Amino acid sequence: MWKKRVFTAAAPRLFVAGCDRETRSLRIIAGSRKGHKLHPIKGLAIRPTTDRIRESIFNILGNVVIDAVVLDLYAGTGGMGIEALSRGAAFALFVEKSSYSLKTITRNLGHLKLTNHSRVAKRDVLKGLSWLETLAHRFNIVFMDPPYEKNYVAKTLSFLSQADILSSEPRIIAEHSVKEAVPESIGDLVLYDQRTYGKIIVSFYER
Repeated sequence: MWKKRVFTAAAPRLFVAGCDRETRSLRIIAGSRKGHKLHPIKGLAIRPTTDRIRESIFNILGNVVIDAVVLDLYAGTGGMGIEALSRGAAFALFVEKSSYSLKTITRNLGHLKLTNHSRVAKRDVLKGLSWLETLAHRFNIVFMDPPYEKNYVAKTLSFLSQADILSSEPRIIAEHSVKEAVPESIGDLVLYDQRTYGKIIVSFYER
């Protein structure tokens, strides 16, 4: 049975009227590209996962990342997928509908010499994920960080449970607001862990 864990450290900086939520440079925390900075995306439309939360997520995943095939949905800056590649993932697919975000992800991958281990796709996740079945990938890890409080987590989990794109033992990590309830199970996916960081929750699913 999963157990909800609450961390009481200071919450990540949230939106302030007229200001970017997260304009400071993000850095790769560990692995072959440790310490390298990612080019940020400035603006209120993008909410990248902070270094502190990203580090905690990868500490929880541990060695599951090594040689994994990774799907980074609502990828933003690409920070989650790129961190996974730095830590030994074999391949990462970044899915975003924003052209500006895609250009930034491509720039970051090129700067870190990770282009040969990745692919970038311009797609609207909410239109479904069945197109991924044509790529012959079976994803071990899926990251998602959709817009908050729009029920996107549940909708995306539903797509994932229906599309034949996951490995036999996948890990799905969803970041969402504390105000957004997420399902304990959907299809064959089950919530097995949940961590709270101020006003942000990270939920972990498995098959």
